[in-house]
Amino acid sequence: MTTTTIASALQTARQQISRASDSASLDAQALLGAVLGVDRAYLLAHPERVLTDDEQQRFAAWVERCTAGEPLAYILGRRAFYDREFVVTKDVLVPRPETELLLERALAFAQGKADFTAVDVGTGSGILAVTFAAHNPEAAVYATDISSAALAVARENAAIQQTNVTFFEGDLLSSLVERGIMLDLLMANLPYIPSAEVPTLAVSQHEPLLALDGGDDGLDLVRRLLAQAVGLLKPEYLILLEIGAGQGAAARDIAQPIFPSAQVSVVQDYAGHDRIVVIQQK
Repeated sequence: MTTTTIASALQTARQQISRASDSASLDAQALLGAVLGVDRAYLLAHPERVLTDDEQQRFAAWVERCTAGEPLAYILGRRAFYDREFVVTKDVLVPRPETELLLERALAFAQGKADFTAVDVGTGSGILAVTFAAHNPEAAVYATDISSAALAVARENAAIQQTNVTFFEGDLLSSLVERGIMLDLLMANLPYIPSAEVPTLAVSQHEPLLALDGGDDGLDLVRRLLAQAVGLLKPEYLILLEIGAGQGAAARDIAQPIFPSAQVSVVQDYAGHDRIVVIQQK
């Protein structure tokens, strides 16, 4: 195998990955850094360092996967979210930065409150439940998912982050309904892509369909979740639901009749798209 330095490996990888990514340079650096067990600063400071045959082969295989459109998080097996890093597998969605907006509102609502109970419905990798629990160690935090494989990932992340989260496998809030658990906070990032659109999107080629398909209009699970939630909320509560761009008005129309005395609003993300439905009873 020909001699390959860090600089030449990155140059070749950038050219390949650019066919599938707008951040080819950063992607190449992330992949090579993981292969070598070094950070970006090391790569930039040691362009002449020669890769071993094994390092070249592993890097080439990862670059090929990235060029084919596979998310970087699945290749690396991890993804940063908020102020920590999470294990990610193909059994869960790749965490998105937009979801941090939901978490920030949840943390602000919980601040200074005692005897606090929260749930993350459709937890996936556990990013919301685990990060919330890390910032609120005295709170009772629950997380549910219908996928046993996703819950395994979430439990692993909770263990790594040394947080106390109680996990239930089941449909939406069914496990909490059975146990009569009353909530101050309900968080959910449920599947919200309309069924007909799922096959047309690149995300469906790699990420789990169970975590993408939200039914005919993308809001089927939101309807069922809110109907279940009615009997589980304390007098003053907050519900935070992540939704798709353009779903704000429809989601608000679903929520308001179910919670007629609550304030229902829609928060947009930094790109100006509908992103979070906020249902609050003060």
